[in-house]
Amino acid sequence: MKTIQTLLGTAALGLAIGLTPMATMAETPANMLVIANRIDDITTLDPAQSFEFAGADVIRNIYGKLVNFDPSDLDAGYQPDLAESWTVSEDGRTITFTMREGVTFQSGNPVRAEDAAFSLKRAVLLNKTPSFIITQFGFTPENVDDTIKVDGNTLSITTDKRYATSFVLNCLTATIGAIVDKELVMANEVDGDMGNKWLTTNSAGSGPYSLASWKPKESVTLSANPSYYGGEAAMKRVIVRHVQESATQRLMLERGDIDVARDLTPSDVDGLAGVDGVEVLREMRGRLMYVSFNQKHPELSKPQVRQALKYLIDYDGMENSFLKNWYVGHQNFLPKTYLGAVDENPFSFDVEKAKALLAEAGVENLELTVGVREAQERLEIAQSLQNTFAQAGITLNLEVGTGKQILGKYRARELDIYLGAWGPDYPDPHTNAGTFAYNPDNSDEANATGLLAWRNGWDTGGLTEKVAAAVVEGDTEKRAEMYHEIQAQFRDTAPFAVMFQLIEQAGMADNVEGLSLGGAITSAAYWDVTK
Repeated sequence: MKTIQTLLGTAALGLAIGLTPMATMAETPANMLVIANRIDDITTLDPAQSFEFAGADVIRNIYGKLVNFDPSDLDAGYQPDLAESWTVSEDGRTITFTMREGVTFQSGNPVRAEDAAFSLKRAVLLNKTPSFIITQFGFTPENVDDTIKVDGNTLSITTDKRYATSFVLNCLTATIGAIVDKELVMANEVDGDMGNKWLTTNSAGSGPYSLASWKPKESVTLSANPSYYGGEAAMKRVIVRHVQESATQRLMLERGDIDVARDLTPSDVDGLAGVDGVEVLREMRGRLMYVSFNQKHPELSKPQVRQALKYLIDYDGMENSFLKNWYVGHQNFLPKTYLGAVDENPFSFDVEKAKALLAEAGVENLELTVGVREAQERLEIAQSLQNTFAQAGITLNLEVGTGKQILGKYRARELDIYLGAWGPDYPDPHTNAGTFAYNPDNSDEANATGLLAWRNGWDTGGLTEKVAAAVVEGDTEKRAEMYHEIQAQFRDTAPFAVMFQLIEQAGMADNVEGLSLGGAITSAAYWDVTK
């Protein structure tokens, strides 16, 4: 892990190198899309295990799913993909999918119902971090052969009880819903891992692209799939380069080294105004920036301390300065545009109120460590927290590392405080309610690393049961009201301070058309891009 002083020094050196004048203007090839993005959070490209933002972008372009989103019409919701149609049983528990005929994997193998069944069963059996997205429907290693079945060209899945069909289908649009080539994957199995190690750095999909290479913390390269059933993509190659600094991304865009810069600060977005050949693409995303407090810590587990820390955050100051037009204030776990979302933002920077709460808890001279990924805006948020926490006598030390390093410690419940972002896995309110406010087993042995409540050692104070009730409520209006109530209790009691929702501002060459960043519901799509 790096200290913040070392990190900022390295960043400054990198920026200086990045600003070296170029003798001539570069230009990317007409059939190639080159993107600058922070991709150091990628830990694997196996869709049964991947659970990070940059990995989700890659997997969306490699794999087909039973149902998926059309990047040209995200508002239409999920659409048929590898399944051309489906029916629902009278009791609402069984969905039967008819597979699309004539589709092949990039290997040339046909896409079969058997591959779809294998992919879903594999996600359950491997039991990696995102497996809860599937297992929440009652699928277990013991029952998957009875609940996920194949009959010719059809696949049926039977859930443990009736859920809204839209909820089940929305979950299947998540990264873990990707359909892998069973024959190719099992040909690369090692020691019963169902191809997990091999799929970390290889692909076995039927999507518009295949994985040409992944060099951790350097680049991801995708090659167009000429046999993609929707037609071969115009961009024959997509290269995503890991570029940490916003200013470097901006310079690369201005001089034509890249087509898209995805991590621009507001000042660098402003700096693009008037630059010939460049425009800015803005999308409201579902990603939330938050800090969380480990309830295994004896002081952080006190209710007054949890609330005090929420009053030591300068929400408006950050939103109106270094986060301006980039993040907007939002203090609830459901992003704007989601069913059940609310605009209640009760917390503001109030040092005296925080001090009173700390005194009530009998806490003083507290020293804490916050884990922070080495990303510019997160470092600036962390430094703001250092300053405002200090005004109430709290020393906040920063532990800075790569996304993989910090996430590893967070998932192991080893951090006092975590500063990071969370994005929905599917466009249903349970995607966030089921992670922020649901934790049926708070023991270390549960190892429920996909649940944020568990990562912070929080037993939710009764919200687990309320979340479980909301997810099966069939009346949409009533269900929305249930999420309003859950979030109200969450704001008052949870060891989370949700602070902001992302407005992604991507700098883009003005000859690039058809790029979708995924809105608030999914990930980036490259196959409709033209120049």
